[in-house]
Amino acid sequence: MSQEDANLEARLEEQETFEPPESFVEQANVSDPGIYEEFEENWPDCWERAADLLSWEEEYDTVLDDDDAPFYEWFTNGRLNASYNCIDRHVEGDRADEVAIEWEGELGETRSYTYNELLEEVEEFAATLRELGVEEDDIVTLYLPMIPELPIAMLACARIGAPHAVVFAGFSADALATRMNAGESEYLVTCDGYYRRGDALDHISKANEGLEGVDHEVSDVVVVDRLGDDLEHDLADNQHDYDDLVAEQAGASVDPVSRDAEDMLFLMYTSGTTGKPKGVKHTTGGYLAYTAWTSHAVLDVEPDDTYWCAADIGWITGHSYIVYGPLALGTTTMMYEGTPDYPEKDRMWELVEKNSVDIFYTAPTAIRAFMKWGEQYPAEHDLSSLRLLGTVGEPINPRAWKWYYKHIGGENCPIVDTWWQTETGGMMITTLPGINEMKPGSAGPPLPGIDARIVDAQGEEISAGEAGYVTINNPWPGMLRTLYNNDERFINEYWSEYSDEEADEWVYFPEDGAKIDEDGFITVLGRVDDVINVSGHRLGTMEIESAVVGVEGIAEAAVVGGDHEVKGEAVYVYAISEDGYETGDELEERVMQGVLDSIGPIAKPEEIIFTPELPKTRSGKIMRRLLENIASGDELGNTSTLRNPEVVDEIAEQVDID
Repeated sequence: MSQEDANLEARLEEQETFEPPESFVEQANVSDPGIYEEFEENWPDCWERAADLLSWEEEYDTVLDDDDAPFYEWFTNGRLNASYNCIDRHVEGDRADEVAIEWEGELGETRSYTYNELLEEVEEFAATLRELGVEEDDIVTLYLPMIPELPIAMLACARIGAPHAVVFAGFSADALATRMNAGESEYLVTCDGYYRRGDALDHISKANEGLEGVDHEVSDVVVVDRLGDDLEHDLADNQHDYDDLVAEQAGASVDPVSRDAEDMLFLMYTSGTTGKPKGVKHTTGGYLAYTAWTSHAVLDVEPDDTYWCAADIGWITGHSYIVYGPLALGTTTMMYEGTPDYPEKDRMWELVEKNSVDIFYTAPTAIRAFMKWGEQYPAEHDLSSLRLLGTVGEPINPRAWKWYYKHIGGENCPIVDTWWQTETGGMMITTLPGINEMKPGSAGPPLPGIDARIVDAQGEEISAGEAGYVTINNPWPGMLRTLYNNDERFINEYWSEYSDEEADEWVYFPEDGAKIDEDGFITVLGRVDDVINVSGHRLGTMEIESAVVGVEGIAEAAVVGGDHEVKGEAVYVYAISEDGYETGDELEERVMQGVLDSIGPIAKPEEIIFTPELPKTRSGKIMRRLLENIASGDELGNTSTLRNPEVVDEIAEQVDID
């Protein structure tokens, strides 16, 4: 490292706040600080600003109907169609020949769809679904990887008023069956397989296994042929080849069905405290308006952009910020089928350069991986097209934030660190990049119109610097309406903790812990159940993990509690070192000191275990339950669902259980 680079690293390490570049502010979609006061004074009518981003077939009567809270209704009696808003109106305008979806395949293939071409594809598949018997309000399950047929199928469903329920392709056959049973879905769209790291994966066998667990008749299954000759497969009597069906509908025209603003757009199943997946219901008007507005205001998306959210559409991030938000604004949205390090560790940056990406939105998990691989990979590519960076999915520690800011953004791109959930539909706590300064590690203030507070166990607001719980004290357009066929669970899981039902005062509780500073910036600490009780002190695992990953030489970490005879629970740290750093006493001591410096002696780790990998699900989620079992000396149970089950025994052999 040159002296100049060393000086820069030192400056970045010390810097606690960052201002957006003037050049960004000058062109930002939202740059007037008065928007916060305007939304507060004009609430809830302030959300007309979001509704104005859409085209309405029939104008709504009321912005918010709260007569039956917490079953809020938005833009009541308004009528519109999500497919029309994401495609037709851009074709009718001046975007017909502009690219809507830019797809990059695992093996280097590409497919581009202009808005006109996307409309043709969506209409043909909408006609196909109707021919199969799909009617308005029928739920269609989509069990597809990151291929263009997935957003096409979503938009085709929306076009005919049939809610879709996307199941992440990495989920098991049992997960598919559970979700189809819960949604009473009689239609499935899936594929023969897809590619991962150059290998052809058999998906149809898993789909067929799942179908065997569906306890009602499945009328029809549509199968996309992704692998061609790389996977021979037979179709059952009720299974149809996607291309053959669509070819029969060539040139079909399907008018978008007029939907009430409160009609269901899709179901998304998410994990619950009982272990049984929850069917989160999102509606057409409020959800689409909110994703369009947050894409416009937070991600600064403009029609001429090439925008890349590097998530999977199988999760809510992909729904909101790959499909519905960007396409509602008429931009070019990118999709990528593969992994970040195949065929090489510079794959993401190669694609940013190749496609002149303007906005890049990814997860802290990926950023930590980029850090581990090294700055030389982004340095090999021209990333100067980037205007804005974003993070999503979990809190990002300050060190990773600064690495992202320097090595990907070239210190010229604001970073929006966004907190939200499947249930919220869109971003809730984050900076507006054209207005706010940025504090690495802190998501930022609540968005305009969002009344987020940090409270103690009694519901009282806490002082700056203290830790408490996130609550949302007024409704917002993108919110879930209920849990499918389970209104009681909807109230119990989200509204019962801090609400006063007799006073008709409803408070949404997302079950996340957080701190707030004197400027109103919120730092999310993680799920409230992700805590370790050490000698009666509750310590957030996310906060300890942030301290560990903040140590030079650590790429990724997971912190869990293990049983302890004296303390009740003790802190166990599982850490992955960056390339070029040796694991041993010196690095262990620096990790220990990092935790002591950041949190204090109460959080001192019982043991620090270095490992080349952490046990992860196929979707990339760290299986902390297994790490807890290892720390406590408990039986490990089934590890077959992991993408790297072999690492569990390797870790267990290293842990010293008293």
